[in-house]
Amino acid sequence: MDKIVMKNLGFYGYHGVLSEETTLGQKFFIDIELLVDLKKAGKSDHVKDTVHYGEAYNIIKNIVEEKRFKLIEALAEDIADTILKTFSLVKEIDITIKKPEAPVPGIYDYFGVQIRRSQNE
Repeated sequence: MDKIVMKNLGFYGYHGVLSEETTLGQKFFIDIELLVDLKKAGKSDHVKDTVHYGEAYNIIKNIVEEKRFKLIEALAEDIADTILKTFSLVKEIDITIKKPEAPVPGIYDYFGVQIRRSQNE
């Protein structure tokens, strides 16, 4: 299956269990893969035959920046559900959410979650 890839999208959001996270906010970085049959778009060279990644980006940005979740698992689920409902061409979506400033003492790149959802679920 073909993919539309959106890597390392950066947003500032207010997701977390601790009150500091929901008050101060923090950075989130998201990788998205949309599994889509791109053959028709490749032949027609017309945006109507694909998923407009600018529109998908705006949906993701709105969810991350305007909504609030305690868990990044819930954030990922909301993004997946919204993208799948909005774009019928998307057969599956793979989402990785990275939280580089998680309130965990230690040295690390990030904590995160990765989910994969499909139109059939």
